[in-house]
Amino acid sequence: MFKKTLFQLHWFFGITAGLILALMGITGATVSFQDELLNLLNPSVLKVEKRDSGVLPPAELVRKVEAIEGKPVSMLWVGVDSDSVARIFLTPPPGQRRGELRYVDPYTGNYQGDATGQGFFDLMLQLHRFLAIGQTGRQITGACTLMLVFFCLSGLYLRWPRKALNWRTWLTLDWAKKGRSFNWDLHAVAGTWCMVFYLLAALTGLSWSYEWYNKGLQKLLSDAPSGEQRQGGGRGPRGQGGPSGPAPVADYDAIWASIQKAAGPDLTMYNVRMPPVAGQPATVFYLLNSSPHERAFNQIVLDPATGVIKKVERYDDKTYKAQLLTSIYALHTGSFWGLPGRILVTIASLTMPLFFITGWLLYLDRRRKKRQIKQARQGVEATNTDAPSWLIGFASQSGFAEQLAWQTAGQLQAAGLPVRVEPLGSVSQQDLQQASNALFVVSTFGDGEAPDSARGFERKILGQPLGLETLKYSVLALGDRQYPHFCGFATRIAQWLNERGAQSLFAPVQVDSGDPQALQHWQQQLGQLTGVTPSAKWQAPGYNNWELVQRELLNPDSSGSGVYLLGLRAPDGAHTWQAGDLVDVMPRQSSWAVEHFLEGLGLSPDTQVQLEGLSESLALALASRQLPENRGHLVGMHAQALVDSLIPLSMREYSIASIPQDGLLQLLVRQERHADGSLGLGSGWLTEHAEVGSAISLRLRRNSAFHLPGEPCPLVLLGNGTGLAGLRSLLKARIAEGQQPNWLLFGERNEAHDFYFREELQGWLASGDLSRLDLAFSRDQAEKIYVQDRLREAAEEVKRWVAQGAAIYICGSLQGMATGVDQVLIEILGAEAVESLVEQGRYRRDVY
Repeated sequence: MFKKTLFQLHWFFGITAGLILALMGITGATVSFQDELLNLLNPSVLKVEKRDSGVLPPAELVRKVEAIEGKPVSMLWVGVDSDSVARIFLTPPPGQRRGELRYVDPYTGNYQGDATGQGFFDLMLQLHRFLAIGQTGRQITGACTLMLVFFCLSGLYLRWPRKALNWRTWLTLDWAKKGRSFNWDLHAVAGTWCMVFYLLAALTGLSWSYEWYNKGLQKLLSDAPSGEQRQGGGRGPRGQGGPSGPAPVADYDAIWASIQKAAGPDLTMYNVRMPPVAGQPATVFYLLNSSPHERAFNQIVLDPATGVIKKVERYDDKTYKAQLLTSIYALHTGSFWGLPGRILVTIASLTMPLFFITGWLLYLDRRRKKRQIKQARQGVEATNTDAPSWLIGFASQSGFAEQLAWQTAGQLQAAGLPVRVEPLGSVSQQDLQQASNALFVVSTFGDGEAPDSARGFERKILGQPLGLETLKYSVLALGDRQYPHFCGFATRIAQWLNERGAQSLFAPVQVDSGDPQALQHWQQQLGQLTGVTPSAKWQAPGYNNWELVQRELLNPDSSGSGVYLLGLRAPDGAHTWQAGDLVDVMPRQSSWAVEHFLEGLGLSPDTQVQLEGLSESLALALASRQLPENRGHLVGMHAQALVDSLIPLSMREYSIASIPQDGLLQLLVRQERHADGSLGLGSGWLTEHAEVGSAISLRLRRNSAFHLPGEPCPLVLLGNGTGLAGLRSLLKARIAEGQQPNWLLFGERNEAHDFYFREELQGWLASGDLSRLDLAFSRDQAEKIYVQDRLREAAEEVKRWVAQGAAIYICGSLQGMATGVDQVLIEILGAEAVESLVEQGRYRRDVY
């Protein structure tokens, strides 16, 4: 349970925070070699001629700059014996952190001009630290940095291999792998290589994000007593809550004498920072020839008016932990270890988008396989017969084995055989002893290990000396030959069954990375058993054209996106569904989008083309295709080649909000708005572009995991936003059957605008069909209240309903609501009780 929860959090945070971290990685790498790149771009500005006479004293430099600018100097960086330009900052206006920068020849005091590219690097740094949106961005990057620490630690735990001492398992990438196996391997192995660098970058970078973290580092690493520790690190913006008063008076001759006295002849660079107001000390940082790295600063605190030194902190005199504190920036950039360290940290930063991309690919693969599983289950219905059922047990890590198990069940049932499909973790000793025929569709995870869901079966069943002489079986083994123990878990099952006396129906079929020929061989073997020739390919259900007859905006004047109630009528009376089922809608491009796409291509929208064996106009064909923004590579194509080169649109999934008795299939659809204000493809097609009375390409999809319980029991329904659709269908079905009690907890933004189906719900509450209605409108009060908060407030009532046998259903957003409800239920009932509800089918979710 812990590992599963950790995995869910890992991927969920990854697909949400991953994009920000990818941006931070790219921008961080961009500024890693900022000084070298600027010097390369601006040799005449940032490089000067070294002179034997030495650099000018700071008093003369400041005097020349202030005479030209008419503004006092607040900070200056000067290399004492180098060919680098001096950087002088003017006093910033109120509310700004740093003033204007001037590049000055330290040997003559002459202006060098502006550096080309400096604005670009300033923007990259702003994006890296604040997303270029100030303090709000700082909070976002800080939170994402905390998540990066979580990713490193949770990723290490999740990928911990069985042979943990084998370094090759940790650090080598098998380039021969393909598809999901390669993406997972790349994600895990590259993550292991980069983990130390990411932890280092995160643990140091947090000091710029959170004051509490910075103070904690000061307390942990500083040599100074707690009362003398530097507060805040000088990172706050000037003029925001800082001291006010007269400008400081500076005797730069006295300051320069104090610097020379403290540093001696080995001085190579000094940085003078004036206080914002008079009466406060100035700070001088300086480097010596012997300084180990560019941020190994020695520090002087002195009176700027007299130059009298108040405190000197030498880097070499500090303990190692205090040196680390002084070197936070050098650790963050890798310069603590010189040029090799900077290069390694830069490479690690550049690979940050890799984890966002591979994580998304793995997530989309899991989603695709889940959809395929649901499609495969649609054709399998209960068979009323006294004949013993064929037991089909599956063990799936990514969902492919479950999909094949249901397709196998469909083939057997088409031959008239009763079937029972069970996850392997639910198969008991008694199930095996009572079954006459069993098929096992089994994945192997990693190098010969059982999938997480089947570890209990391996632990409890495979070691038992059962007598299975009456059982006939076969095994479909899924694996990857790149692993030494190919199909290891399935092989152990087959060996154990053979040892227990079970008889093989036919030799186990091993499938390497979804090999279609091996899958076809499995189908043929099943066909020989049943006497029914299998189809060449398992097909998904087709789409039908439903008529759009209703479209009603439910939240006019809402602060959120528009939510529409849509009604669709079936092309004939044969289509039906159950409460909790889903639909797949195939959207189409708007006529405006097609017209815009064809502009400049020199093609007529009326040109006839062939699409899936049918002749139709180019405009109609393009409406079913993805239309790329960049059309340069399409210019000059003829119409048929253009259509053939474009990718078909993908379907959109929605929960059904009605029951067949209503006479209409209803959907609750929220408009998705892109950053440019345009509508999302699916929601835009359904809520705006498709005309009422037009055809919508749609197919029903069985969602048995969200059907009502087989036996009447109390029902607790929780949802937010358009998640009310699935819950409404369940409530309608319950009310139609006279089943009570029903308790609904629903959340949205504002009661005045976003209380969907208000009259219907309140009517059910008044009639007693709805026993309790708890509402959470988050924006109606200063402190936001969500569904999980209402659930926590009703903790004792939740316990009472669960004790009375209630089932809990959740429909709505995974982010925030569903995750929060999970956490609250665990708080109220305990993790074991929640897990027990899942196993009993009393805790079901339809979240997105």
